[in-house]
Amino acid sequence: QVQLVESGGGLVQAGGSLRLSCAASGRTFSDYPTGWFRQAPGKEREFVAAISRSGLNTYYADSVKGRFTISRDNAKNTVYLQMNSLKPEDTAVYYCAQGTSAYYPYKYDYWGQGTQVTVSS
Repeated sequence: QVQLVESGGGLVQAGGSLRLSCAASGRTFSDYPTGWFRQAPGKEREFVAAISRSGLNTYYADSVKGRFTISRDNAKNTVYLQMNSLKPEDTAVYYCAQGTSAYYPYKYDYWGQGTQVTVSS
């Protein structure tokens, strides 16, 4: 059974930083790309970032380019999202998802429960 568990969310002031983690279990972690998504109240879920199986290729939404960095540690079965220069509009529940396809854009079949990120102005 595949499980994805996010952690690291919280309350931070604008301009601050947070690092989210997504710990995976249930299948060979390095075989699957992983993505981060977010959903703000009253809005649809949106793509934030994704990383290939090896970690060599990364992809970002325009809204977070230059501020967020996705990375992975296959030895620890964990993907990270380093978020810097946070803005109030980054406030959302952040979800990680594990992909099924080898090539971007990825399709995702397993999702975590989410972690809340709140950025105060």
